[in-house]
Amino acid sequence: MGSTAVEDRLEGFRHEAALYRGIAVLPRAVLPFIREGVARREPVMVAMVPERLDLLERALGADATRVDFVDMSELGANPACIIPEWRRFLDDTRDLGPVRGVGEPVWHGRRDVELDEAELHESLLNLAFDGGPSWRLLCPYDVSLLPDAVVQDALRNHPGLHPSDARPGSELAGYLGHPHARQTFTELLPEPPAQATRVAFHDGDLAALRRRVRDIADGAGLDRAARDNLVLAMHELAANSIVHAGGGGVVSFWREPDALVVEVRDRGRIDDALVGRGTLDLDAEHGRGIWMANQLCDLVQVRSGEDGTQVRLWTWVDPGQWRATSSTETAPR
Repeated sequence: MGSTAVEDRLEGFRHEAALYRGIAVLPRAVLPFIREGVARREPVMVAMVPERLDLLERALGADATRVDFVDMSELGANPACIIPEWRRFLDDTRDLGPVRGVGEPVWHGRRDVELDEAELHESLLNLAFDGGPSWRLLCPYDVSLLPDAVVQDALRNHPGLHPSDARPGSELAGYLGHPHARQTFTELLPEPPAQATRVAFHDGDLAALRRRVRDIADGAGLDRAARDNLVLAMHELAANSIVHAGGGGVVSFWREPDALVVEVRDRGRIDDALVGRGTLDLDAEHGRGIWMANQLCDLVQVRSGEDGTQVRLWTWVDPGQWRATSSTETAPR
């Protein structure tokens, strides 16, 4: 079926969800969208996990050479890294007219905290690209595997619902727009668990704090690269707290069943919900530490509102690597 006149006059950003039931019907849900872009000679990028990429590439046949395939399990492992890649794609194709993409940051098997951040990412896409260049982004959701709450979040975060055979439940959520993204960003995360170790820091404490986090990471069995990345990310965030948030803050760290978590919290406030999701600006007054954390850690959560700012760093750990360590100290050494 040919496109409508409205589609032919596409202006700005169109963000749509495509609901499908099972991988077998995925091609039927997204291939017409991809093939239409190829037929129009539009640049097309598809970011999904490898199993789905392989299926679509085979189904596209010769047209697959016209599509840029990206492994979302790598790109979107930390969902905060996805928007910069779409920006790169738009920058690289800026002289080629409208473009389109397919991105699936939410898939069955992701941890709950990853789903939370993927949901925030989907809402922030509208902030990042509304009012910008013309392009379309289709986000598939496998409703046969995902919890209903996740599907409802998809409907809240997407202005459009792409035609498909799958239908959500009778109680449909509606698109909530930019206020929803900003509100989610300003609502602080739950407090660290009772067993978390909390360390207050001020100017002059950073060296001791680095040693402390290094010891904790060693006790968690992290390899040297993961340990050094976590220490550097924590240092950058704590330094920002000292310079920009009243001279200090609190670092908390604790173990989850499969993760070491380090949180830096201070009394400052960040107004930009997209902080750390752009390209690095060495001259920028804010955002450098969060940008670096996004490159260094497995998952990063940022929330900032009237009660201050939290940046929570997650490093995945094989539970078999945990070592017995003491977590009773409450001050830098």
